[in-house]
Amino acid sequence: MSVLGRGFPIPFLVTTEVPCPYLPDRMERKVITELSGGNAPELFELLSHAGFRRSHSIAYRPACSGCQGCVPVRIPVAEFEPNRTQRRIGRRNRDLVARIRDNVPTQEQFELFVRYLEARHADGEMVGMGPQDYSSMVADSPVDTRMIELRDPRGKLVACCLTDWNRDGISAVYSFYETARPDLSLGVYVVLWLVEEARRRELPFVYLGYWVENSRKMAYKSGFRPLEGYGPGGWRRLEHGPAQPTSSACE
Repeated sequence: MSVLGRGFPIPFLVTTEVPCPYLPDRMERKVITELSGGNAPELFELLSHAGFRRSHSIAYRPACSGCQGCVPVRIPVAEFEPNRTQRRIGRRNRDLVARIRDNVPTQEQFELFVRYLEARHADGEMVGMGPQDYSSMVADSPVDTRMIELRDPRGKLVACCLTDWNRDGISAVYSFYETARPDLSLGVYVVLWLVEEARRRELPFVYLGYWVENSRKMAYKSGFRPLEGYGPGGWRRLEHGPAQPTSSACE
């Protein structure tokens, strides 16, 4: 299967079904395409506008039979105003120092990544990733990918967010953080920082990946309002239920 995109053909494949990581008793499959060659950044930007995400050199989007539970979501930066809880989270973390780095993996990042997975996703498919797997996740990218590091006043690394950058915004690929201080809500703070960085650079959107209404892992995304979701009619304002005060990673 292929479609024509801005003068070049895009070949797509559909994966076999596997158990859904978000909804019980559901099966998941994806439509994928490889990002390669000199047009990879342009192709990825085109696909991201249609709700695709990136993993390594593959762009993907759910294509599950009889289910449209995964909704691509993004924050319109100019319209976003933090709520009271988010403002409180911002104040709690105002002493953190952020640095935008190239997508070069480090041992310090990997150790934080492992601690995060063991504490928050011990039953997830990423548990057991070794240093080479982590390095590939960070460095294997044909697009503009950068790592955001957040450090406390002592210089300790407390949070990271792997990000892709397009002309219209920042896409949060995966974030992980120190879980020993749940009161800091570092997962939420990472998103707040991305919004403010996008605002500073006059980028219109922060892409948060997929939101699944009945998945607790994804509930924190509904706390960022307004939120736009991608569907058959394109990007539209997403109407959802009460936000859950949950901190998690972007996926």
